[in-house]
Amino acid sequence: MKVKIKILIIDDEQDYCLIMRHYFESKQYEVLIANTLSSGLDMLSSQKPDILILDNNLPDGEGWNHVDDIVNMNPRLKLHLISAYRSVKDVTNLGENIQVWEKPISMSKFDDVFLPA
Repeated sequence: MKVKIKILIIDDEQDYCLIMRHYFESKQYEVLIANTLSSGLDMLSSQKPDILILDNNLPDGEGWNHVDDIVNMNPRLKLHLISAYRSVKDVTNLGENIQVWEKPISMSKFDDVFLPA
């Protein structure tokens, strides 16, 4: 049995998370969702996803403030930063595994990045 690529989405917008879950599951990814920064960081540590989609404005903190720690502890992680309030110019250390997406995000843009697993 083929091991699925695991994606963790940390975002407090529940409807958005459901749309994303449906999108990624249709491409055969395993999807994990956390609606707070603290629960998301716990899941990141325990579940070891391959890809992280991290919102910035969360109820218990700003996700983007944790990028350096996340990358240092998970150097192979592909990280997608998303926000309706911040853009790529707000990120000073964009490594090769980091992309920035501004909300709203078009699924057609995702199709260019996320191939079927």
